[in-house]
Order: sequence, then C-alpha cells, then structure tokens
Amino acid sequence: MKKQILTLAFACLTVFVSAQNKVTINADEGKHIISRHIYGHFAEHLGRCVYDGFYVGESNTKIPNKNGIRLDVVAALKKLKIPNLRWPGGCFADTYHWKDGIGPKAKRPKIVNTWWGGVTEDNSFGTHDFLNMCELLGTEPYLAGNVGSGTVQDLSEWVQYVNFPSNSPMSSLRQQNGRPTPWNVRYWGVGNEAWGCGGNMKADYYANIFRQYSTFMNSQVGKEKIFRIASGASDSDYNWTETLMKNIPASLMEGVALHHYSVLSWGEGKKGSATQFTDQEYFKTMQQALLMDELIEKHIAVMDKYDAEKKIALIVDEWGGWYNVEPGTNPGFLYQQNTMRDAVLAGATLNIFHKYCERVRMANLAQAINVLQSVILTKGDKILLTPTYHVLEMYNVHQDATMLPVDIKSDDFKLENEKLPAVSVSASRDKAGKVHISLVNIDPKKAQDISVNLKGLKTSGMTGRILTSADVHDHNTFENLTKIKPVAFNGAKLSGDNLTVTLPPVSVVVLEL
Repeated sequence: MKKQILTLAFACLTVFVSAQNKVTINADEGKHIISRHIYGHFAEHLGRCVYDGFYVGESNTKIPNKNGIRLDVVAALKKLKIPNLRWPGGCFADTYHWKDGIGPKAKRPKIVNTWWGGVTEDNSFGTHDFLNMCELLGTEPYLAGNVGSGTVQDLSEWVQYVNFPSNSPMSSLRQQNGRPTPWNVRYWGVGNEAWGCGGNMKADYYANIFRQYSTFMNSQVGKEKIFRIASGASDSDYNWTETLMKNIPASLMEGVALHHYSVLSWGEGKKGSATQFTDQEYFKTMQQALLMDELIEKHIAVMDKYDAEKKIALIVDEWGGWYNVEPGTNPGFLYQQNTMRDAVLAGATLNIFHKYCERVRMANLAQAINVLQSVILTKGDKILLTPTYHVLEMYNVHQDATMLPVDIKSDDFKLENEKLPAVSVSASRDKAGKVHISLVNIDPKKAQDISVNLKGLKTSGMTGRILTSADVHDHNTFENLTKIKPVAFNGAKLSGDNLTVTLPPVSVVVLEL
C-alpha cells in the first residue's frame, strides 16, 4: 500500500514538474537590436487626443502649459521615453491639408472632422505646434501624409516646408511663419489605410500611387534619407503586403505598415465594455492580441521573398485594444477606460515585437491620450496614468538593447474548450551589460510558476517590479489615481544560472539582472 501511495505521489509530482512553465534565455545568441521606435505613440485629431489632451490652448490659465501644450503630459511622456509620435492620423490624415494649419491662427480655415464625431476642426493645432511639441517631448515626429484627398505637390511641398534649410519657396514660407531652421523630419507615412478610409484603393492601384508620391518626396533630411512608410495591410491581408513588395522598388520605400487591433467584433456597439467584460470576452481579446505573433510571422515571410536582406522595415503603426466607448461619451471620440486586461495585452504584444525585432523596427500604440488604449487620460487639470502607461514605462529598459532569444514552454490558459499560452517572456541586454527579462501571465485566476534557465549567464544580483491587481477588471480612476501602479517584486529567486519566478494571476513583471 505504501509503495502504491509513493508511486502515485511520484506520478503527481512528475505531472506537476512537466506542466511547469519552462524558459531558456539564450544569452550568448543575441545579435538584433530592439529599436526604441517599437515604443512609438500615435496622436490623431480624434476626440480629446489632441485638443484637451496634448493641447489646451495658449490662453489657458488653469492648466500649466507651454504654447498651449500641457506640461503635466510632457513630463509623463518624457518619463515614458517615447521615441516617436505619429500625427495627424489615422483616417484624419487623408482629409488633412497641412497648409490649413500654418500662419496666424485667427486666419486658419475651419473644416468638419467627418471621420470622428462630425465636430468642427479649427486647425489651431498645426504643423508648427506639433513639431515644436515633439522637440519639447524629446521625441521624433512621424508625419502621415494625405494621399486620399491630397496631391503629390501637397506632400512634396510639406516635405520642403519642414526639412529644407533655405532657398526654396516652402522654406521661405516657414521662415515667414516664425521658424528659421528646419525640423528635419525623418519619418513619413505615404497615406493611411489606403484599402479603407484612405481611399478604398486596390493594392496594385495604391502601389502605383505610392511610387508616384515617393518619387517627388525629396529623399534627404540632413545627412540621412527620409524614411517613407507605405500604407500597409489590415490584419491577415498578405496579398496587400505581397503586391507592395513586388511592385515598389526598394529605392522608393523604407517601411511597410501593418494594422491590427484586439477587437471582439467590428459591428457597431459590439466591441464589449472596457471594464465590464465577461470571461469569454477577456479570452477572445487575449486571443486577438496573441494573434499578432502569427500575423507578423506571415507578413515577414512575404517580405522575405522580395527582400531577403531585410532592408525594408515592418511598421506596426496601429495596435491595441478597441472596445465600446464609455457610457455617455461621444461615440465618435473613442474614449475608453484601461484595465489590467490592457496591461497584459500591452506586455504580451511588446514581447512579440521584441521577438521579431530584426524586421519590426517601429510600432505605434493607438492612441496616446483619451482615445482607445491610451497611456494617459485627462479630466480638467488632472491626468491619469493607465495600467498600459505603467507597462510601457517598465518595459522601456528594452529600448535599443540587444534582444536575447527566448525558448518558452508555457502552461495553458484554458476557457471551456479553448486554450492559449498563459506565459509570455522576452529578454534583452542593454549597453551597460544589464539583462532585463519581461514576463506576463495572462491567466486571470491562476498563478504561474516559471523555471528560467539562464544558460551560464553570470549575475551579481537581481531586482524587479510588478504590475498586478486582485481583479482583471481593476483600473485607475480620477478618484483613485494609483489603484494600479508598479511595486517591488519579490517573487523571483536566483540560484546560479537558474531562476524561479512565481507570477500572480494577470500580472506583468520586469526583472533586472
């Protein structure tokens, strides 16, 4: 009888050990850099992202600002170390005419923002305001050009206006408007979602349009070439990527975009609540988030057929969770709350970008303030840092570090008859030699024990931080700004080149070795 009990106990122990999450970090195989531009952001003229988010107007005496730009927002984003900011859209980009937003503000024409809420756009925030704000933030601008309703001349002259030092009609106009020196904008989107709101074009038609526009965009910015990004595919439209790669010469294109949102359904009002979601809705959102891995892998495979040297970057310049707007808010403003669901979504997505960093060299979370998966929400003179903000702040140690390949054997996060890997991991070594490991547990109810093999990596100590909460629905509010914030993590133990970590349910951890 004792022998049977011992045999049963050993069998149970074997099952437990074999089911444990196992991770191997190949510290001696790192060769690709995680570009800081993977941590880019997005500011569209949409809802309260620009107006009442970034910009409160020069005459505002209640909210501290510099030339109308909120200083509390600037401080928060500088701590986040945002590397680039995409503007003015989005769908708005292909209705935006940049000359409407320069010169004396009182004389700027007004338009109707037909894409987002039908509100009047007074063009008080234009090219100078945005590019000067980027200088204040210490970030690189990423301008999205109007291809849908603009002209080749419009975009060509915008490039001249912001980049030519002198001796051109557009640089002279810039100087008349108060900016003597150019801003030297490197990143340029040639249209946005050309397959949809950017003109409902077919892939081969857009490829020809891109060739035309790109030809007339002056290729130099200082000592570097400008970086021209083609309007890329939505989700799994691999034919779009193939058509562009096949028909656009590498000399005319530096990047191809990809858009993917973690959304339940594109039907009106069917995206689910940002805070009151069911277990099934949570699972499907995570399923859509982790689909990013397959999408990137397959788009890269297409690109590799035509660009084996990986000269052209894959730019995921719109990603994030998309839910129903908060009750009582304008449906066209896309204002939504931000929970621990969004925190683990962000962490898992960034781990995927790290994995493919040889080809994925820029990404832009949608969007920075008050729209979709924001890092900041504003209310009057208050700002709120969301769980997503805290994940990006914890993860910024990976910026421009060397990616260390990771092998993962994960337990399953199960719901009914479906399952997903519960654990997501990435690692990098920075220029000072420190190794950072980011770990995510998407299971909202079950902790995860993880065994990490460091493969002989020499370490002298370890620190860590964790972002978690008792309930996946938890979020910060203007009444409780710090319900969710990073704290010190003590759930990891280091013994030689073996590391054991216990991740609580729905948590994000970053370790520094």
